[in-house]
Amino acid sequence: MSGSLEVRQFLLRHEGADGGSNNYAGGVPAQRSGHADAQRVSDDQVRRARLAVAMGAEGVEDCAQLLDMLGLTLDEDGQAPVQR
Repeated sequence: MSGSLEVRQFLLRHEGADGGSNNYAGGVPAQRSGHADAQRVSDDQVRRARLAVAMGAEGVEDCAQLLDMLGLTLDEDGQAPVQR
């Protein structure tokens, strides 16, 4: 995808702008432990990921396919598979 650098810059700008509590050390995401106490993916993270995919997609079909492959499509309950 041609917009990957722009998407990374966009996400860094917006993640840093809200002062949110993210698990980043030096710009690298912290590894999840895999235990039951591991943090779940928040609604805001899903929203930002969907936006990043949409910005980098080459068209509607590409965007839909990428969202589905990444588990970012919402089911009938309004929850994304990445949040389960």
